Amino acid sequence: MPHASLALNTPTADEVKTTTCYMCACRCGIRVHLKDGRVRYIDGNPKHPVNRGVICAKGSSGIKQHYSPARLSKPLLRVGERGAGAFREIEWDEALELAAKWLGDIRQRNPDELAFFTGRDQSQALTGWWAQQFGTINYAAHGGFCSVNMAAAGMYTFGGSFWEFGEPDWDLTKYLMLWGVAEDHDSNPIKLGLGKLKANGAKIVAINPVRTGYGAIADEWVPINPGTDGLLAGAFIHELLRNDRIDLEYLVRYTNAHHLVIRDPGAADDGLIARDGDGQALCAARRDDGEGNAIVRANGVDVSPLVVGEYQLPDGRKAIPSFQLIAERFLADDYSPDAVSERCGVDVETIRRLARELAETAFDQAITLDQPWTDSHGREHATMVGRPVSMHAMRGISAHSNGFHTCRTLHVLQMLLGAIDTPGSFRYQPPYPKPAPPPNRPGKSRKADGTLDGGPLGYVQSPDDLLVDADGQPRRLDKAYSWQHPLAAHGIMQSVIRNAWAGDSGHIDTLFMFMANMGWNSSMNTSETRRMLRDRDEATGEYRIPHIIYSDAYLSETVAFADLVLPDTTYLERHDCISMLDRPISDADCAADAIRQPVVEPDRDVRPFQDVLIDLGTRIGLPGLLNEDGSGKYPGGFAQYMVEHERAPGVGMLAGWRGADGSKSGFGEPNPDQIKRYIEHGCVWEAKIPDAGRYYKMANRDYLSWAKSLGFVGSTDAIVMQLYCETLQRFRLAAQGHGAQQPPESERQRVERYFDPIPFWYERVEQPSASGNELTSDYPLSAITQRPMFMYHSWGSQNTWLRQITARNYLYLNPQTAEANGVGDGDWIWLASPLGRIRVQARFHSATAPGTLWTWNAIGKRKGAWRLDADAPEYRDAFLLNHLINELLPSDRKSPGYANADPVTGQAAWFDLRVRIERDPSPLEDGHRIEMNDKRAVE
Repeated sequence: MPHASLALNTPTADEVKTTTCYMCACRCGIRVHLKDGRVRYIDGNPKHPVNRGVICAKGSSGIKQHYSPARLSKPLLRVGERGAGAFREIEWDEALELAAKWLGDIRQRNPDELAFFTGRDQSQALTGWWAQQFGTINYAAHGGFCSVNMAAAGMYTFGGSFWEFGEPDWDLTKYLMLWGVAEDHDSNPIKLGLGKLKANGAKIVAINPVRTGYGAIADEWVPINPGTDGLLAGAFIHELLRNDRIDLEYLVRYTNAHHLVIRDPGAADDGLIARDGDGQALCAARRDDGEGNAIVRANGVDVSPLVVGEYQLPDGRKAIPSFQLIAERFLADDYSPDAVSERCGVDVETIRRLARELAETAFDQAITLDQPWTDSHGREHATMVGRPVSMHAMRGISAHSNGFHTCRTLHVLQMLLGAIDTPGSFRYQPPYPKPAPPPNRPGKSRKADGTLDGGPLGYVQSPDDLLVDADGQPRRLDKAYSWQHPLAAHGIMQSVIRNAWAGDSGHIDTLFMFMANMGWNSSMNTSETRRMLRDRDEATGEYRIPHIIYSDAYLSETVAFADLVLPDTTYLERHDCISMLDRPISDADCAADAIRQPVVEPDRDVRPFQDVLIDLGTRIGLPGLLNEDGSGKYPGGFAQYMVEHERAPGVGMLAGWRGADGSKSGFGEPNPDQIKRYIEHGCVWEAKIPDAGRYYKMANRDYLSWAKSLGFVGSTDAIVMQLYCETLQRFRLAAQGHGAQQPPESERQRVERYFDPIPFWYERVEQPSASGNELTSDYPLSAITQRPMFMYHSWGSQNTWLRQITARNYLYLNPQTAEANGVGDGDWIWLASPLGRIRVQARFHSATAPGTLWTWNAIGKRKGAWRLDADAPEYRDAFLLNHLINELLPSDRKSPGYANADPVTGQAAWFDLRVRIERDPSPLEDGHRIEMNDKRAVE
C-alpha cells in the first residue's frame, strides 16, 4: 500500500564533516552527517586509507555513543563515601583549582606521589610527555594489561610487532596463520584483508581455543589449549629444523643467526655476542681461498658465515653461532610433536602437517617480484624474493604469564621461514622497523627544572636502566622496570591500586586516571579492588589512597570511587591526534597519521581531557607548558599544542603539511594552517613508500633513506633482527653475580630462569607455595574471555544499538566438558577459583576446545553505572570473570607479593585463570551472584 506521506527526497543532512572513528583501535575515517547541528548518521570515508569507506557496527553506532544517556555533564566533587556515588556538581574553575592544588603540592613535595595512569592510550604522546614534565616516574598506559607482551617481544626481536606496527601482506600471502586473534581489534583492515585472501585462494588457519569471528571463516581451526601456543610454535620449529626447511640465506643476511656467542660458563661475558675492539659483532666465515675459516665482522659484505660449530676467538675464548643455540633448544625432544601434542590438545599428525604446509608454501611457492632494490650495504638486487607465509597474533597469546616468550617463539618461527618483510609475509608499517630494541630508555632521575631526564616509559637495554633503589627494590608504584618486571615497556597498570593501597614502593597521594575503568572490568579481583579504593587507614581514619581524580566521558563504575570527576567530551566533540609519535595509522606501503576534529559543539559542561591536562599543567607551572615570561604556552588547548609543540626541532605531533607554507613532511617548522590542511584531506595525511623500498625495510637503503628523511630512523644502517636476544642474557648474567647492578637475592632465581636469550615454553610462572600441578588438579579447567566483533574492550557495552546484539553473556563450554561435569545446556552453575565463585548460566558450544570455558568480555555491569535501566540484563544476568582472577600470584613472599603477570614484562596474565565447575541445587533458577572467599569483598 503506498504511503503518501513519505518524503523520499528530503535531505538527511545539511552538512557532512570528516573525522576519525574512536569506537575501536582501527582509527577508520568516517563521515559524520549533520542536520540542524545534530548528528544524524555516520558512514565510512571512501577516501580514507584505513577502511576505504568500510564501516563496522561499532563505527556506525558512534551516534549512540555520542548521544549516550550515560554521558557525564558537569564536574563532580564527592560528598559521600567513596563508592556510594554521592556527588555535588561544581564549576570548572573550582574543579581545576582543586586539582591544581593537589597536583601542585605534590610536585613541590615529591612528584612521584602522583600516579598517573591512562586507560585509552591513543593520547599517549601527550600524556606520557605531560608525566615527564611533571616529573613522576609513576605513569603507565593501557598496554600493560592488554598487549605489552607482543609489543615488547617484537621490539626486542625485530624492531616491530604484530597488530598496530605491522600487518600480513594481504595482496600476496598464500598462507595466513592467526594466533589468538579476537575480532574486536583492527577489525576493518583485517576484514578487508581476509576478503582479499579468500578471493585469492589463500589458506587461513586459526589457532585459538574458541572458534568465533575470523576463526569461523578460516579454512582450518586448530582448537589449542590456552597458554600452549608457544609450545606448538616450538614444535613447528622442531619440524622445520629436523627437515632442513629453513631460509639460511635470509638468516645470515638479516638476523644475528651467525653472530658468535661466547661460551664460557661462569664468566662475566658468557652468552654475550663476541665483538671486536670497535664493538662490531663477529662471526666465523669460510676463507675466500677455501683454506679453513676466519673470524671476521658479522656485517661484512660478501662473507660466507658459518652457523654451526665451535670456534676459537683471537683471544682464545670459545664461541658458537647463535643459530646453533636455537637449533639445540628446539631440536630437543621436549619440542617434538609427540612430546607437545597432549599438552597442546593438537594431534601429532596435525602438528606435522601444519609445519609441512608452512614450509611448502614458503619455499615451494616462493614469490619473485621484478623490482630492483639496493640493500643497506650498497649491493644491488634485480628482484625481491618472498616467502608467502604470514602470521598475525593478538591478545590470546599475549595475556599469559608466558606470553613474552611465546611471542618471541613466533618471531623465531617467522625468521627461520624468511617471512618477515618479504613479499607475501608479515610486513612492517612505518615508522617501523626501529632498532631492536629501540634506543629510548625510561627516565630515571629529574633535572633541575623537575622534569624527568627521559620519557616515563621506554625500553631498557641492560640492568643499568632499571628503576630500582640502592637495595634493588622497585622505585615505581607498579614495579615496572624493576627486577620483578624489567622489560615493562608500557607499565603495569593492573598493579597500581593494590600497591597504592598497600603503600608498597612508596606513598601515593593522588591517583589520576583517564578512561581506565579500574573499578570494574579493567581490574583483576574486582570486588577486592573496589574495597581497596574505599578502604581507610585504621590509625588516621583517612582513605589509604588520599585523592583520586578521574576523567571519563561516561558514568562508568569507577566514577563512583573518584573524589573529583573531570568530565570528558565524546570523540565527536574534540581534537585528537593519531600521531607518528604514538600509534599511527600507517599501512605497509605508506606512512599515515590523522586527526579528529570537533564536528559538533558539546551540549553539556564538559571539556576535552587533553585540554584539561594542558590547563592543569599550565596552572602548576610545568616547564614545557610555559613561555619564558611565565604565561601559558598553549592557551588554545590541545589544538594549538598539536600544531606548535615540537618534540625535537622540526618534529611535532603531526608529520603532514609542516613548514610555514605546509610544503614539508616529517620535519619542518610549525604550520599555523596544519589542521586546516588535514581537514581538507579528510583528516588524514599519507606518504607513500618508494616502490624500491616496499620490502626488506630492515636492510633496504631506499626505505631507510626515505624513513630517515621523515624522521622515523636516525640512520640508514641495517637493523639486525635478534634471533638471539643478548639483552636478556645481560639480565641473566646479573642474576649470576656479574655487573655493577645485580638483583636482590630474592629475585636472582626468577631472573635467571625467565631471562633466557632463546625463547622457551613454560606452563605458567612457577610459585614456591603452590605447584602448577596442584592448581591444575583442584581447578582443572581453563577460563578465558573473547572480545566480540561488535564491541571494543567495554566502550560500546552501554551503546543502545550494540547492546541489542548482546545484553548479557553466558559461560560457553564444549558438550564433552559439560557431560564430564554434569552440566546441562542452559543450567545455572557455580564457577569457582581460589578467590571465590560466581553463579553463571552455561551454554553448549561445540566450537570450543574441550577443557576450556569462555565468555564475552566486559558485558556484565555494576548496578547504578552507565545509567542503564534498573533491571537491565547487564546487571541481572551478565557477569565478569574478573572477580575470579587474583591480581597476585600465590607466593611465600611477604605482602603484596608478585603480580599475576609475565615476569619479563608485567603483562597481566588474564588467561592463566584456572577454575572448576560446582553444581547448583537449583540449576533452572535464574540469577547471577558473586561469593568471594573473603567476605569483606562481597558487595
